[in-house]
Amino acid sequence: MRPFEYVRVDDVAAAVALVSADPQAQYLAGGTTQIDLMLKDGVIAPGRLADITGLPLRRVTVRDDALLVGALTTMEALAGDPVVAGQLPFVREALLAGASPQLRNMATIGGNLLQRTRCRYFRDREVPACNKRVPGSGCAAMRGPARMHAILGASEHCIALHPADLCVPLVALDAVIDIESAGGRRSVPLTEFYVLPGDRPDIENVLEHGELLTQVRIPLLPTGARSGYLKVRDRASYEFALASAAAALLIQDGTIAWARLALGGVGTVPWRAREAEEILCGAPAVDRTFRAAAQVALRDPFTVPGTAFKVELGQRTIIRMLHTVSGARS
Repeated sequence: MRPFEYVRVDDVAAAVALVSADPQAQYLAGGTTQIDLMLKDGVIAPGRLADITGLPLRRVTVRDDALLVGALTTMEALAGDPVVAGQLPFVREALLAGASPQLRNMATIGGNLLQRTRCRYFRDREVPACNKRVPGSGCAAMRGPARMHAILGASEHCIALHPADLCVPLVALDAVIDIESAGGRRSVPLTEFYVLPGDRPDIENVLEHGELLTQVRIPLLPTGARSGYLKVRDRASYEFALASAAAALLIQDGTIAWARLALGGVGTVPWRAREAEEILCGAPAVDRTFRAAAQVALRDPFTVPGTAFKVELGQRTIIRMLHTVSGARS
């Protein structure tokens, strides 16, 4: 590991100024992924870490039908919030499915949204071909084992999977993140925050160097809507999704009046299934509707031999989740 300077900051503006002025500086919060990338994997080597855990960004409040969550709020604190439990149940389910209690008590919401891929080729410095780590070097996952890789938003340049659970219901809800920079503040919808790999897989989101994610604004579900999060994985705990689905439905007299659907475990970014939502809205809450939505959601996948199974798995995950949320019989 390369030596680095450790600095503690207690003011948002000072933190942003410090990191913005130093191309080798990074922020440090919970560090549950960042420390792995530095110490175990050795794929990042910041020259300076600005510890932001003392910033006043730990809060959960309700305003104007939205939940305002400070970026330093822990996963456990958000999962335990009564508004989340009562009005955003699929957000709570995703938080609880996303990590062990020990990690949830350390990991922050901002850090969770910014976590890097778990692609084995990205995290292994001995693998030379990784466009995400070394732009222009190729993608070893195209030829090697690729069970934990993406089929949506992927290309021959990169099939690395976005690993998050929490981001899946958040993109379904049209959550918005607030960002502080040296030039001022801006807000970005989470659906526009993540960047498809294209021919630059190393660019993962729209953050510029030095910008600090300070808050997440999560819209509350409409009155009467039901939601759920389903994570399909190889083992029951401490495992990343092979496929996941976050769904929210408002059903009136057997017809779906409002629908939100997002997918995890299959996309290079948290995947909002808008075409599937269009099929659901105005349709009867029955099995044939759910199957049609699932078919559209996984249309035109980019697969390699190791990921082809995810097409059917993703469809089955969607159908099961929609049945569960709607209460409709199979």
